[in-house]
Amino acid sequence: MKIGIVCYPTFGGSGVLATELGKALADKGHFVTVSNYPLFDYPPYESALAGKLVDVVINEKLDLLHVHYAIPHASAAYMAQQILKDKGYCIPYVTTLHGTDITLVGKDETFKPLVAFSIEHADAITTVSEDLKRDTIKYFDIKHPIDVITNFVDIHRFRKSNKEHFKKAIAPDGEKIIIHTSNFRKVKRVEDVVYIFEKIIQTVPAKLLLIGDGPERHAVEQLCRSLNLLSNVRFLGKQDAMEELLAVGDLFILPSEYESFGLAALEAMACSVPVISTNAGGLPEVNIDGVTGFTSNVGDIESMSNQALKILTDNELNNTFRNNAHQQAQRFELKNILPQYEAIYKRVVEANGKMDCFKNIFR
Repeated sequence: MKIGIVCYPTFGGSGVLATELGKALADKGHFVTVSNYPLFDYPPYESALAGKLVDVVINEKLDLLHVHYAIPHASAAYMAQQILKDKGYCIPYVTTLHGTDITLVGKDETFKPLVAFSIEHADAITTVSEDLKRDTIKYFDIKHPIDVITNFVDIHRFRKSNKEHFKKAIAPDGEKIIIHTSNFRKVKRVEDVVYIFEKIIQTVPAKLLLIGDGPERHAVEQLCRSLNLLSNVRFLGKQDAMEELLAVGDLFILPSEYESFGLAALEAMACSVPVISTNAGGLPEVNIDGVTGFTSNVGDIESMSNQALKILTDNELNNTFRNNAHQQAQRFELKNILPQYEAIYKRVVEANGKMDCFKNIFR
């Protein structure tokens, strides 16, 4: 099958999912074109993207489009679909919703009608968690069926490995290594990580690795300075080899106000790292309370601190959570998720009467 994938070319769950999905589909024998049009570099973005999609669909003879985020990608796909209809070409599109297109942009009254329209007119809709599906139906009164296909993790890349030399460099005196990674936006509540860490080191010697970058980084650095924690905290910025860092972790903390899924937590779990997280959004579907780690209400620093200390001081509990985290991550292995997307592609193309592309892929 010939599939066009549209995504943001940035750090974040949707870009990771779309890119890895494209690579996996190509490995299965599909022809994949990834259109990662630079966000707002070429205004008006949506019109330019729609025109580009028309060009790619015609010249590459695509069978369908898979767009990530409702706007502007789904709306651009709809526009391209209508233009192509006038040219006698039928191109269905699948929309995957990732979170902020529903919970942030979608709630803006300016964008809400466009988001709802774009979702309803897709040939198929997927969300990355049951929680996001509920929110989508709730906010937009969507009648169109929605399939839940979760994010996935490459367990061959993200796995527990022996990095003792690396761990020794970070924690030379055997300190516990606490990890947080995010885009440092307010919704991630990175300051909560610092407050939790402050309580942890009162009992357990530890080092904190803060990975990523974003608008709140300066404020977090200032907080660490004011709490006299800088000697125990490392700001590592954006990192490509996250698996190298997670492999030495003893605990992963994700105190977000909202996560549609929690891919960062899943990657940590694949490396056998227990997780402390909030119970917001789709996080409880990934991090199972009392099994792979613990969950708490948003902002409950006291609870998360106590839970963290339980994991770090109880070796038996720690080992149990490590094993459970790894087993849970295996449920989200790519090989288990990819067939779900292929089934939706097949369903959509069949419904549009375009079966020739399946003669070599689906037997």
